[in-house]
Amino acid sequence: MLDGFTPWPEEFARRYRDAGYWTDENLGELLRRQARDHPGRTALVVDPHRWTYAELDSRVDRMAAGLLGLGIGPGDRAVVQLPNVPELVVVLFALFRIGALPVMALPAHRSSEIAYFCEFTEATAYIVADTHLGFDYRTLAAEVVASVPTVKHVLVAGEPGGFVPLAEVDGDLLPDLPRPDPAGVALFLLSGGTTGVPKLVPRTHQEWSYSGRAVGEACGYHAGTVHMVSLPLCHNWPLTHGLLATFHAGATLVLAPGPSPDESFPLIERERVTETGLIPGAALLWMEAADWGEYDISSLNRVTIGGTKLQPELARRVEPALGCRLQQAFGMAEGLCGFHRPDDPPEVVLISQGLPVSPADEVRVVDEEDNDVPPGEVGQLLARGPYTTRGYYRADEHNARSFTADGFYRSGDLVRLLPSGHVIFEGRVKDQINRGGDKIAAEEVENHLLAHQNIREVALVGVPDEVLGERSCACVVPRGEPPTLVELTAFLRDRGVAAFKFPDRLEIVGALPLTPLGKVSKKQLASMFGTTGSSG
Repeated sequence: MLDGFTPWPEEFARRYRDAGYWTDENLGELLRRQARDHPGRTALVVDPHRWTYAELDSRVDRMAAGLLGLGIGPGDRAVVQLPNVPELVVVLFALFRIGALPVMALPAHRSSEIAYFCEFTEATAYIVADTHLGFDYRTLAAEVVASVPTVKHVLVAGEPGGFVPLAEVDGDLLPDLPRPDPAGVALFLLSGGTTGVPKLVPRTHQEWSYSGRAVGEACGYHAGTVHMVSLPLCHNWPLTHGLLATFHAGATLVLAPGPSPDESFPLIERERVTETGLIPGAALLWMEAADWGEYDISSLNRVTIGGTKLQPELARRVEPALGCRLQQAFGMAEGLCGFHRPDDPPEVVLISQGLPVSPADEVRVVDEEDNDVPPGEVGQLLARGPYTTRGYYRADEHNARSFTADGFYRSGDLVRLLPSGHVIFEGRVKDQINRGGDKIAAEEVENHLLAHQNIREVALVGVPDEVLGERSCACVVPRGEPPTLVELTAFLRDRGVAAFKFPDRLEIVGALPLTPLGKVSKKQLASMFGTTGSSG
């Protein structure tokens, strides 16, 4: 058992096994099974590559053998920071196959986050692209190697720049690869939590695999499904709704480099894509671009929108503009996710964010004292089930606050339930900002900003935005000459903070408002600046 991992109580584990939710198949064997049963089906399309299940499985085997040859083996941690390239899929399943544990980083992360992930997990490997969107990850890798002594291997997709080229991590097929325990941890996802450092969510082979299977079943995936992922695949939502659900169905996964219509529409036309997922901001761009009619996107059966709440006014425009069905979704790296069903009434699809995907999902809506609220009223969402984690990695103190004594995860989301069980999200208890699906821990950014010589106090709050759902606003009590927004952006960039965490707005204030208990009233700040223009 992995040190720092909280297992399910045996009573629950037995229940989930007996019901068939958990199986004796690890994630490497999921791909192997499809390669055996459907070798000639197209599994993965990423320009200019088109691989069948048999071809993908063979590439994974060779990569797994190559990783073992480098000395990366069972239990080793590997921080994986790759964009939507075919190497990402091959690396993930190769690590699953040998029992090494990927730590899923986002392409937007920089030295502050990556060094922490590597140090906290004692990672021995760091796997990156050479460059992406103008950023050179090899320079970042050099910084990480210099600061984190456990990192012995840097593998680069593309020009290696002095490190090991990922293309050469290719070994002879081994007759007997080590078999990971399906009940063991398969990978670490990143929580969108509210504290100063990201929490790592350990997901096991059997429960995380089941989450993808349950999503595919809820959405009606089949062999003819062609799912395109245009959002970063390393997020839990594209990984489960895209990669896992697609592979469980023996269907085809198409990776787009990004969600812009210019990048996605040609692939939809060429590959006859039937399913995809978007955040509201990207959906708005698609609806505007669809009016031009330059590409044939009529193959789309359904567009799923999640990541942040889709407002009903925007939801009503999706189907007429894109000519396909709308599906809303919600989810969290900790587990619980929900989707609309094909037969849900249109009015439910417009106002709610979905229904939990598993019949074994347990959901409670509670008040501040953990009492269940009356039906239909707003409260905090608690969740427990066969794919919702029982604890963060090496975080006992945080787990005591985030999980109830009987194993429910405190999501921090404020919701209300329809009589049908569909969930409507109404806000958050947690102090985090959801910027177009990217979760920003306010405390983390505040801690960085407090290092600025011209900042005495700062509070980061979310303010409403029609496209992104929320934008971040830094409310600053200055020390001396007030800083400008441009200066703060440069300051955070120099500290290695991911760009999506940079404040979108700056407001200079004389003092931060306080609650009666003496805490900063972020609710009052959000109210003050939620409709005013930006400064700086």
